[in-house]
Amino acid sequence: MAGWHLGIIGGSGLYEPGVLEDAQQIEVKSAFGEPSGPVTMGVIEGVRCSFVARHGAHHRLSPSAVNYRANIDMLKRCGVTDILAISAVGSLREDIAPGDFVAVDQFIDRTVLRERSFFGPGIAAHVGLADPVCPRLSGLAADAAAQAGANVHRAGCYIAIEGPQFSTRAESRMFQSWGADVIGMTAMPEARLAREAELPYALLAMVTDFDCWREGEAAVEVGAVLQVMRANAARARDAVRRLVAALPPERAASPIDRALDGAIITSHEGWNPQQIARLDAIAGRILHSTPDE
Repeated sequence: MAGWHLGIIGGSGLYEPGVLEDAQQIEVKSAFGEPSGPVTMGVIEGVRCSFVARHGAHHRLSPSAVNYRANIDMLKRCGVTDILAISAVGSLREDIAPGDFVAVDQFIDRTVLRERSFFGPGIAAHVGLADPVCPRLSGLAADAAAQAGANVHRAGCYIAIEGPQFSTRAESRMFQSWGADVIGMTAMPEARLAREAELPYALLAMVTDFDCWREGEAAVEVGAVLQVMRANAARARDAVRRLVAALPPERAASPIDRALDGAIITSHEGWNPQQIARLDAIAGRILHSTPDE
């Protein structure tokens, strides 16, 4: 499995004993603050994997409190080549039912309180995000979930809300009218930052409930959400194992590996030395090259 190092972002249930061989927890410092917790590194089916619990130990972080920049920066520093994210979502469509999995391929970002970019004053950059997930990794994830016995939807638009509250009924119906298929609180800016870090990203979403758009039904309730999540945890772990087992022996290059080519618009002479140091892991490939390269 030359060249692959899979980063996995999800809940703690994904790395129960026996899932990762030679598992060890490593504290990794980030230039962007405190990550959600240590990285759990190990091997699955002969492939190096690094796992981070998005909400930290015991789910101590709300969606808005997660330091998404630090988590992605940490994984990049660990040598991760690709990221698989797993998260819970609500359904905005009748044909996407609780218990289903969705290989998300598009996003609508309604978050407002989170840092959305590694770049800023001193080094400005604009990275393309028209197609925000890696089709290669997303397809493999969908195949793996289907083989694990899940009912899988191979495309879907995820609307990310700030939370931590669930939507109002009016919001839920509005999001439907916008073309969103599922709703969650964590995929953005996670997907944006993965692209800036030149890391192919795929999101396997586990549907836990119908959002509150259905007439005559009770609103979303955390207890019911957790019940579906627990029921799907084993299937999600099996899907991860099957995905890793299906990776090609050699990792072919992805266009996303060079997402920063041409993205930095600040002239080389104007680069801020402190920003260069801060972006060492995220953009070192570009920042440490000569202007003519």
